[in-house]
Amino acid sequence: MATKYLIIGTGGVGGSIAGFLALAGHNVTCIARGAHLKAMQENGLKLKSGLKGDHTVHVNACLSEEYNDKADVIFVCVKGYSIDSITELIERASHKDTIVIPILNVYGTGPKIKRKVENVTVLDGCIYIVGFVSAPGEITQMGTIFRLVFGARKEDNVAYERLLAVQKDLQESGIKAPISEDINRDTFVKWSFISAMACTGAYYDVPMGELQKEGTKRDTFVGLSRESAAIGKALGITFVEDPVTYNLKVLDKLDPASTASMQKDISKGHESEVDGLLFSFIAKGEELGIDMPTYRLVAEKFR
Repeated sequence: MATKYLIIGTGGVGGSIAGFLALAGHNVTCIARGAHLKAMQENGLKLKSGLKGDHTVHVNACLSEEYNDKADVIFVCVKGYSIDSITELIERASHKDTIVIPILNVYGTGPKIKRKVENVTVLDGCIYIVGFVSAPGEITQMGTIFRLVFGARKEDNVAYERLLAVQKDLQESGIKAPISEDINRDTFVKWSFISAMACTGAYYDVPMGELQKEGTKRDTFVGLSRESAAIGKALGITFVEDPVTYNLKVLDKLDPASTASMQKDISKGHESEVDGLLFSFIAKGEELGIDMPTYRLVAEKFR
Protein backbone atom coordinates (compact mmCIF):
# COMPACT_ATOMS: atom_id res chain seq x y z
CA MET A 1 0.00 0.00 0.00
CA ALA A 2 1.33 3.46 -0.91
CA THR A 3 2.65 5.58 1.92
CA LYS A 4 0.31 8.39 2.92
CA TYR A 5 2.15 11.67 3.49
CA LEU A 6 0.60 14.53 5.45
CA ILE A 7 2.20 17.98 5.21
CA ILE A 8 1.17 20.25 8.07
CA GLY A 9 1.94 23.76 6.90
CA THR A 10 2.18 24.20 3.13
CA GLY A 11 4.42 27.26 2.99
CA GLY A 12 7.76 27.40 1.22
CA VAL A 13 9.19 24.38 3.01
CA GLY A 14 6.07 22.20 3.25
CA GLY A 15 4.91 23.17 -0.23
CA SER A 16 8.26 22.23 -1.75
CA ILE A 17 8.27 18.84 0.00
CA ALA A 18 4.68 18.26 -1.11
CA GLY A 19 5.37 19.31 -4.68
CA PHE A 20 8.42 17.09 -5.09
CA LEU A 21 6.69 14.06 -3.52
CA ALA A 22 3.55 14.57 -5.61
CA LEU A 23 5.59 14.93 -8.82
CA ALA A 24 7.05 11.50 -8.07
CA GLY A 25 3.55 10.03 -7.74
CA HIS A 26 3.26 9.82 -3.95
CA ASN A 27 0.03 10.21 -1.99
CA VAL A 28 0.24 13.69 -0.45
CA THR A 29 -2.24 15.70 1.60
CA CYS A 30 -1.53 19.34 2.45
CA ILE A 31 -2.90 21.27 5.39
CA ALA A 32 -3.35 24.93 4.50
CA ARG A 33 -5.89 27.73 4.84
CA GLY A 34 -7.28 30.85 3.21
CA ALA A 35 -6.64 31.80 -0.41
CA HIS A 36 -3.64 29.46 -0.56
CA LEU A 37 -5.83 26.46 0.26
CA LYS A 38 -8.61 27.55 -2.09
CA ALA A 39 -6.17 27.90 -5.00
CA MET A 40 -4.69 24.44 -4.39
CA GLN A 41 -8.14 22.87 -4.22
CA GLU A 42 -9.27 24.54 -7.44
CA ASN A 43 -6.10 24.51 -9.54
CA GLY A 44 -3.61 22.14 -7.91
CA LEU A 45 -0.28 23.07 -6.37
CA LYS A 46 1.88 25.14 -8.70
CA LEU A 47 5.61 24.54 -8.25
CA LYS A 48 8.23 26.86 -9.69
CA SER A 49 11.49 25.10 -8.98
CA GLY A 50 15.14 25.74 -9.68
CA LEU A 51 15.61 21.97 -9.58
CA LYS A 52 12.44 20.71 -11.28
CA GLY A 53 11.18 23.55 -13.47
CA ASP A 54 7.54 24.65 -13.53
CA HIS A 55 4.79 22.12 -12.79
CA THR A 56 1.23 21.91 -11.52
CA VAL A 57 0.61 18.83 -9.41
CA HIS A 58 -2.49 17.35 -7.81
CA VAL A 59 -2.43 17.15 -4.03
CA ASN A 60 -5.21 16.63 -1.56
CA ALA A 61 -5.61 19.87 0.40
CA CYS A 62 -7.83 20.76 3.35
CA LEU A 63 -8.14 22.61 6.63
CA SER A 64 -6.68 20.86 9.66
CA GLU A 65 -10.12 20.20 11.14
CA GLU A 66 -11.27 18.60 7.88
CA TYR A 67 -8.55 15.94 7.79
CA ASN A 68 -10.10 12.62 8.82
CA ASP A 69 -7.56 10.06 7.56
CA LYS A 70 -4.51 8.41 9.13
CA ALA A 71 -1.11 9.32 7.75
CA ASP A 72 1.98 7.11 7.65
CA VAL A 73 4.45 10.00 7.62
CA ILE A 74 3.69 13.51 8.88
CA PHE A 75 5.99 16.41 8.05
CA VAL A 76 5.48 19.31 10.44
CA CYS A 77 6.40 22.49 8.55
CA VAL A 78 4.71 25.24 10.53
CA LYS A 79 6.58 28.07 12.28
CA GLY A 80 7.71 27.47 15.84
CA TYR A 81 5.06 29.73 17.33
CA SER A 82 2.31 27.49 15.84
CA ILE A 83 3.33 24.18 17.43
CA ASP A 84 0.67 24.24 20.14
CA SER A 85 -2.07 24.68 17.56
CA ILE A 86 -1.29 21.48 15.62
CA THR A 87 -0.68 18.85 18.32
CA GLU A 88 -4.34 17.76 18.30
CA LEU A 89 -4.11 17.17 14.53
CA ILE A 90 -0.93 15.13 14.94
CA GLU A 91 -2.61 12.86 17.49
CA ARG A 92 -5.77 12.52 15.42
CA ALA A 93 -3.91 11.82 12.17
CA SER A 94 -1.53 9.20 13.60
CA HIS A 95 -1.80 5.43 13.84
CA LYS A 96 0.52 3.20 15.86
CA ASP A 97 3.23 3.18 13.17
CA THR A 98 3.06 6.81 12.07
CA ILE A 99 6.34 8.73 11.94
CA VAL A 100 6.28 12.47 12.63
CA ILE A 101 9.19 14.52 11.29
CA PRO A 102 9.29 18.19 12.37
CA ILE A 103 11.13 20.43 9.90
CA LEU A 104 11.47 23.66 11.83
CA ASN A 105 14.22 26.21 12.29
CA VAL A 106 14.28 26.14 16.08
CA TYR A 107 16.44 23.65 18.00
CA GLY A 108 14.68 21.11 20.23
CA THR A 109 11.41 21.00 18.29
CA GLY A 110 11.21 17.19 18.08
CA PRO A 111 11.44 16.65 21.85
CA LYS A 112 9.03 19.55 22.41
CA ILE A 113 6.37 17.96 20.20
CA LYS A 114 7.04 14.53 21.70
CA ARG A 115 6.23 15.86 25.17
CA LYS A 116 2.84 16.99 23.86
CA VAL A 117 1.95 13.82 21.88
CA GLU A 118 3.50 11.08 23.99
CA ASN A 119 1.92 8.14 22.14
CA VAL A 120 3.21 9.15 18.70
CA THR A 121 6.67 8.44 17.24
CA VAL A 122 8.25 11.87 16.80
CA LEU A 123 11.69 12.16 15.21
CA ASP A 124 13.49 15.40 14.44
CA GLY A 125 14.73 17.09 11.30
CA CYS A 126 15.94 20.20 9.56
CA ILE A 127 16.05 21.45 6.01
CA TYR A 128 18.27 23.52 3.76
CA ILE A 129 16.18 25.18 1.06
CA VAL A 130 15.08 28.57 -0.21
CA GLY A 131 11.35 28.27 -0.73
CA PHE A 132 8.38 30.59 -0.33
CA VAL A 133 4.73 31.10 -1.28
CA SER A 134 4.96 33.28 -4.39
CA ALA A 135 1.18 33.47 -4.99
CA PRO A 136 -1.90 31.64 -3.65
CA GLY A 137 -1.43 27.98 -4.50
CA GLU A 138 2.08 28.60 -5.84
CA ILE A 139 5.44 27.66 -4.31
CA THR A 140 8.78 28.94 -5.57
CA GLN A 141 11.89 26.88 -4.73
CA MET A 142 14.99 28.92 -5.60
CA GLY A 143 18.40 27.57 -6.53
CA THR A 144 19.70 24.02 -6.35
CA ILE A 145 19.84 23.42 -2.59
CA PHE A 146 17.17 21.04 -1.27
CA ARG A 147 18.50 18.93 1.58
CA LEU A 148 16.27 17.42 4.26
CA VAL A 149 18.14 15.90 7.21
CA PHE A 150 16.17 13.71 9.61
CA GLY A 151 16.79 11.08 12.23
CA ALA A 152 15.86 9.49 15.52
CA ARG A 153 17.39 9.96 18.93
CA LYS A 154 18.58 6.82 20.72
CA GLU A 155 15.67 6.95 23.13
CA ASP A 156 13.18 6.98 20.23
CA ASN A 157 13.71 3.24 19.57
CA VAL A 158 12.69 3.43 15.89
CA ALA A 159 13.53 0.60 13.49
CA TYR A 160 16.10 1.85 10.97
CA GLU A 161 14.13 0.25 8.13
CA ARG A 162 11.35 2.77 8.72
CA LEU A 163 13.78 5.63 8.23
CA LEU A 164 15.19 4.01 5.11
CA ALA A 165 11.71 3.77 3.57
CA VAL A 166 11.12 7.51 4.04
CA GLN A 167 14.61 8.29 2.74
CA LYS A 168 13.97 6.22 -0.39
CA ASP A 169 10.76 8.10 -1.20
CA LEU A 170 12.40 11.50 -0.65
CA GLN A 171 15.48 10.71 -2.70
CA GLU A 172 13.46 9.26 -5.56
CA SER A 173 11.51 12.53 -5.51
CA GLY A 174 14.70 14.54 -6.00
CA ILE A 175 15.27 15.60 -2.39
CA LYS A 176 18.64 14.92 -0.76
CA ALA A 177 17.69 13.16 2.47
CA PRO A 178 20.57 11.97 4.65
CA ILE A 179 19.61 10.05 7.79
CA SER A 180 21.43 11.76 10.62
CA GLU A 181 23.69 9.82 12.96
CA ASP A 182 23.36 12.67 15.49
CA ILE A 183 20.14 14.57 14.94
CA ASN A 184 20.69 16.63 18.09
CA ARG A 185 23.89 18.00 16.55
CA ASP A 186 22.46 18.47 13.08
CA THR A 187 19.37 20.36 14.24
CA PHE A 188 21.59 22.63 16.34
CA VAL A 189 23.86 23.28 13.34
CA LYS A 190 20.82 24.29 11.27
CA TRP A 191 19.54 26.53 14.09
CA SER A 192 22.93 28.23 14.19
CA PHE A 193 23.01 28.77 10.43
CA ILE A 194 19.45 29.98 9.93
CA SER A 195 19.73 32.30 12.93
CA ALA A 196 22.89 33.95 11.57
CA MET A 197 21.40 34.14 8.07
CA ALA A 198 17.97 35.44 9.09
CA CYS A 199 19.21 37.87 11.72
CA THR A 200 21.87 39.40 9.48
CA GLY A 201 19.52 39.65 6.50
CA ALA A 202 16.78 41.23 8.61
CA TYR A 203 19.16 43.58 10.46
CA TYR A 204 20.47 45.09 7.22
CA ASP A 205 17.31 44.30 5.18
CA VAL A 206 19.34 42.84 2.30
CA PRO A 207 19.32 39.62 0.25
CA MET A 208 21.95 36.94 0.73
CA GLY A 209 24.14 38.23 -2.08
CA GLU A 210 25.13 41.15 0.18
CA LEU A 211 26.32 38.69 2.84
CA GLN A 212 28.37 36.81 0.26
CA LYS A 213 30.63 39.85 -0.24
CA GLU A 214 33.47 40.80 2.11
CA GLY A 215 32.49 43.62 4.43
CA THR A 216 30.49 44.61 7.49
CA LYS A 217 27.43 42.52 6.67
CA ARG A 218 29.46 39.33 6.24
CA ASP A 219 31.39 40.16 9.41
CA THR A 220 28.08 40.34 11.28
CA PHE A 221 27.10 36.92 9.93
CA VAL A 222 30.48 35.55 11.10
CA GLY A 223 30.07 37.12 14.54
CA LEU A 224 26.64 35.57 15.01
CA SER A 225 27.94 32.20 13.81
CA ARG A 226 30.88 32.35 16.21
CA GLU A 227 28.66 33.17 19.18
CA SER A 228 26.13 30.42 18.40
CA ALA A 229 29.02 27.96 18.00
CA ALA A 230 30.14 28.84 21.52
CA ILE A 231 26.66 27.96 22.77
CA GLY A 232 26.80 24.63 20.94
CA LYS A 233 30.13 23.75 22.49
CA ALA A 234 28.82 24.66 25.94
CA LEU A 235 25.85 22.36 25.34
CA GLY A 236 28.19 19.48 24.48
CA ILE A 237 27.57 19.48 20.72
CA THR A 238 30.40 17.72 18.87
CA PHE A 239 30.82 19.48 15.54
CA VAL A 240 32.11 17.56 12.53
CA GLU A 241 33.36 20.79 10.91
CA ASP A 242 34.20 24.22 12.29
CA PRO A 243 30.74 25.84 12.62
CA VAL A 244 31.75 29.24 11.25
CA THR A 245 33.42 27.67 8.20
CA TYR A 246 30.37 25.48 7.65
CA ASN A 247 27.92 28.39 7.91
CA LEU A 248 29.92 30.43 5.41
CA LYS A 249 30.06 27.49 3.01
CA VAL A 250 26.27 27.10 3.08
CA LEU A 251 25.72 30.86 2.83
CA ASP A 252 27.87 31.12 -0.27
CA LYS A 253 25.82 28.43 -2.05
CA LEU A 254 22.54 30.32 -1.65
CA ASP A 255 20.86 32.17 -4.47
CA PRO A 256 22.13 35.78 -4.09
CA ALA A 257 18.57 37.10 -4.44
CA SER A 258 17.17 34.92 -1.63
CA THR A 259 16.03 36.07 1.80
CA ALA A 260 15.05 34.18 4.96
CA SER A 261 11.39 33.70 5.80
CA MET A 262 11.85 35.60 9.07
CA GLN A 263 13.11 38.58 7.09
CA LYS A 264 10.14 38.37 4.71
CA ASP A 265 7.68 38.18 7.60
CA ILE A 266 9.22 41.17 9.42
CA SER A 267 9.20 43.30 6.26
CA LYS A 268 5.49 42.51 5.76
CA GLY A 269 4.61 43.20 9.37
CA HIS A 270 3.64 39.56 9.96
CA GLU A 271 4.32 37.41 13.01
CA SER A 272 7.88 36.09 12.69
CA GLU A 273 10.34 33.65 14.22
CA VAL A 274 12.41 36.43 15.79
CA ASP A 275 11.93 34.97 19.28
CA GLY A 276 13.20 31.51 18.32
CA LEU A 277 16.00 32.71 16.03
CA LEU A 278 17.25 35.76 17.95
CA PHE A 279 16.04 36.20 21.50
CA SER A 280 16.18 32.49 22.36
CA PHE A 281 19.86 32.47 21.40
CA ILE A 282 20.55 35.44 23.66
CA ALA A 283 18.66 33.81 26.54
CA LYS A 284 20.60 30.56 26.09
CA GLY A 285 23.89 32.46 25.92
CA GLU A 286 23.11 34.33 29.11
CA GLU A 287 22.13 31.07 30.79
CA LEU A 288 25.50 29.55 29.83
CA GLY A 289 27.55 32.65 30.64
CA ILE A 290 28.59 33.30 27.04
CA ASP A 291 29.27 36.84 25.83
CA MET A 292 27.10 37.64 22.78
CA PRO A 293 27.88 41.18 21.60
CA THR A 294 26.81 40.60 17.98
CA TYR A 295 23.47 39.08 18.96
CA ARG A 296 22.84 41.94 21.40
CA LEU A 297 23.66 44.47 18.70
CA VAL A 298 21.13 42.90 16.30
CA ALA A 299 18.54 42.54 19.07
CA GLU A 300 18.50 46.30 19.69
CA LYS A 301 16.74 46.75 16.34
CA PHE A 302 13.97 44.25 17.10
CA ARG A 303 13.17 44.65 20.79
